[in-house]
Amino acid sequence: MNTFSLTDKPISIEQEENDVADDDDARLPCVLSFNASDPSGAGGLAADTLAVASVGAHLLPVVTGAYARDTAEIFDHFAFDEETVAEQARAILEDVPVQIMKIGFVGSPEILATIAGIATDYPDLPVVAYMPNLSWWEEDAIEAYLDAFGELLLPQTTVLVGNHSTLRRWLLPDWSGDRSPTARDIARTAGERGVPYTLVTGIALPDQHIDNVLASPETVLCSEKFERLEAVFSGAGETLSATLAALLASGTDLVAATTEALSYMDRCLDAGFRPGMGQVLPDRLFWAQPDDDDDEAAEESPAPEGFALPPHETRH
Repeated sequence: MNTFSLTDKPISIEQEENDVADDDDARLPCVLSFNASDPSGAGGLAADTLAVASVGAHLLPVVTGAYARDTAEIFDHFAFDEETVAEQARAILEDVPVQIMKIGFVGSPEILATIAGIATDYPDLPVVAYMPNLSWWEEDAIEAYLDAFGELLLPQTTVLVGNHSTLRRWLLPDWSGDRSPTARDIARTAGERGVPYTLVTGIALPDQHIDNVLASPETVLCSEKFERLEAVFSGAGETLSATLAALLASGTDLVAATTEALSYMDRCLDAGFRPGMGQVLPDRLFWAQPDDDDDEAAEESPAPEGFALPPHETRH
């Protein structure tokens, strides 16, 4: 079996009760994420933070810009200048040992060039890169962004993550075969640009199922099939890529980390919720929700008298 580990000696995050560990053993694995602020909580750094924490790692968020969006659509994106991004990243890299870098949508070719420079300075850090659907953006901006990503960051990417339709349009725009390109076709093209592993999601299958395939240019490493859910989701790809990065940072090999990250994403989607009037969001904290038995017990137990908070007397 092909394996992929970040360190010869994975960081342990388990400690015996009342045992005082040294500083190295007490550290959580750290994921440095370049991503935007998303006020809807569907994607961006909000998604990264919850997903990474849920699987036992610590996120180091570098803000690259901000979306103007709600749960239904993206209206605009405002990118930071590249110096601001560089100062954030280099300051934390000089302080905290980082196990992996995760790259989401960063907003401009200039910021991509900045991140590529940082990745060059830290060649031992694996890179998980997620390419979202950019159809909401202007066509000229999309073309410039994808060209810069392909030239500057793909050669430094360890695992590329993206939906089948998104990666096909980007990496195989002139595909003319009678059949749809397979995950390995996409991985082979990504490999020509320096990417050793590609995780292709959302491959349509018969009987309302979808396939998710991890492939190298040479072979398929693993695949996970799930039943298609009857909802329109926002944030699934961000959830998956952040979870994968966190699991790899913990020392899990690539195949096992991919399988676990896909299972986690599926459960997040199964427990999805609609906070507004738009799309359904993954519940990245589904494991923290009470069971049905707990709900029934709570209904049967009356609240203690006098528990209500008194009104404050502040006046403005």
